Amino acid sequence: MTSPPGPAVPEAAVIDGVNVDAVAAAVLGCTGVAGLDGGRFGEVTSYLPGRKVPGVVVSGGRVRVQIRSRWAVPAPDLAALVTAVLAPLTGRRPVDVVIADIDDPPGMRNTEQPSAGLIWPQDR
Repeated sequence: MTSPPGPAVPEAAVIDGVNVDAVAAAVLGCTGVAGLDGGRFGEVTSYLPGRKVPGVVVSGGRVRVQIRSRWAVPAPDLAALVTAVLAPLTGRRPVDVVIADIDDPPGMRNTEQPSAGLIWPQDR
């Protein structure tokens, strides 16, 4: 008697010689990275058969990663860290690091919004 097949394990996705799953895992392992960001309309996403890897795109000989940063992490330091971590995975390809968003400060509830002193027309 044969047992039913288990859940399908996705194969590693290699695009133009770059394993996008390994890139995503390496970026998520960086201190200061809160997550990957695929963009508002999924424009920074590797689309694969049956799945997608948001926040990683390999195109035109370049690798682009789009991330969400943790609060109070200096952007240049974070970009340099991500670039260095990805160097063994991307070879000689340039890596573009885009910080698309930053987490809220610690202790800020989701309902709190910083006030910019703006008066909306409906508030007049």
